[in-house]
Amino acid sequence: MFAAPDLILRLLDSRFERRTCLVIGDVMLDRYLWGEVSRISPEAPVPVLRVKRHSVNLGGAGNVARNLAELGLFATLIGVVGDDVEASLLRQTCAGGGMDLSSLHVISGRPTITKTRIVGAHQQMLRLDVEDTSPLPGSAEEAIIVAAEARIAGGAAAVFLSDYGKGVVSERVARAVIMAAQARHVPVLVDPKGVDYAKYAGATTVTPNLSELAAATAVDREDLDKLIAAGGEMRKRLGLDFLTFTRGEHGITVIEADHVTHIPAQAQDVFDVSGAGDSCIAVLGACLACGVHPVDATRLANLAGGIVVGKVGTVPVTLAELRDRTMAAPEIGYAGKVRTREQAAIACEAWRRRGQKVVFTNGCFDILHAGHVHMLEEARRAGDRLVVGLNADDSVRRLKGENRPVNNQADRASLLAALASVDAVVVFGEDTPLELIKTLKPDALVKGADYSEDQIVGAAEVRSWGGTIVRAQLLEGRSTTGTIGKMKG
Repeated sequence: MFAAPDLILRLLDSRFERRTCLVIGDVMLDRYLWGEVSRISPEAPVPVLRVKRHSVNLGGAGNVARNLAELGLFATLIGVVGDDVEASLLRQTCAGGGMDLSSLHVISGRPTITKTRIVGAHQQMLRLDVEDTSPLPGSAEEAIIVAAEARIAGGAAAVFLSDYGKGVVSERVARAVIMAAQARHVPVLVDPKGVDYAKYAGATTVTPNLSELAAATAVDREDLDKLIAAGGEMRKRLGLDFLTFTRGEHGITVIEADHVTHIPAQAQDVFDVSGAGDSCIAVLGACLACGVHPVDATRLANLAGGIVVGKVGTVPVTLAELRDRTMAAPEIGYAGKVRTREQAAIACEAWRRRGQKVVFTNGCFDILHAGHVHMLEEARRAGDRLVVGLNADDSVRRLKGENRPVNNQADRASLLAALASVDAVVVFGEDTPLELIKTLKPDALVKGADYSEDQIVGAAEVRSWGGTIVRAQLLEGRSTTGTIGKMKG
């Protein structure tokens, strides 16, 4: 369970506070040829793919940066590309904001790493790699180090070393970057390669998968207890704050100095694991950049991985997908819908950016009954997201008398949040919701049809910014006052 679900939701709504991150590593261009196979070639016993479409994505370190940008952070990408058409295509793929490619170092004669995948009926049939994995020239290493040190000094909130063994994350580069980040207390996350992790010493965490950790520790991957013990020794030897390793369908394990946490997998259907590790480390780093505890950060990263493996191709997780999956997680539940005024304002802004219409209604909702449920469902139909303003206990007493409310504001908020029609509940202490309405600026304001528009608080304000007023039909004979009267009788 998330130790701090409110913090996680706030970070998602704030797009991880728009932090800036630095990604250093092997940048790749992922090409896809999508098609259908209906026959075998008469020239050789191989399937014939009828190509239907082409697509290109960022791969390797580029995919980590792209995931960060999708989450709302700003990512600076440092690596090498060739002086070729693929480099131009890679830059075009990054168009759209959220990423800075000005520190990509061009090496003439060295090809941009390109992986071309042939996909038929959603199944990968063949991969073609174009790459040069020889060590980088000393001048290129120096350019990478200088650029990284400048970006770290300039305020990077997290640093990622995305090592695919293609030459960029050399021992010299890794040590220089980690040292610069340590000096400014900036977390460093490493997606490692090879069996010798010594060059990653001093990083915040390394994130191998099960097979990679087994190879690096020379322990049988089937012996989990020994593997965890070996991982713990590695953590101590390298001076890591913690170590995480992914275990496929069994989830992720976090090894800290004094505790080991197993986080179960979230994926329902696995179509393609390409890029899942990149999404996981991006979410993990985004959380660490905002001060989230490693275990909570890994839980959110685990949700991201579960989303990505359900897609085909190297596709990043989106902020909307991650937030929706988080809200559906049992450990968040309906309690995550109860928001402060500030949290609700951030959520409304985020929903509107996605083109969603925000609806607002309000009330005391003292004893929740069928009439309330009907009205809230009517309100939700007026848009895409429904925010309910709930009178605080003191406010209810001023409006309804000293014997009210029957249920306190925490209970009333929980009951409202448990309804599928409700996306957020905000408690307000004023006698009217006017200030809350002015803060949230909803696209539609809903009240019962027993109110005329000139009696609806906030109607003029909502009209002023182009919103609409909806008067919902009520169920006859349902009211809190009537319910209380029946109880007394």
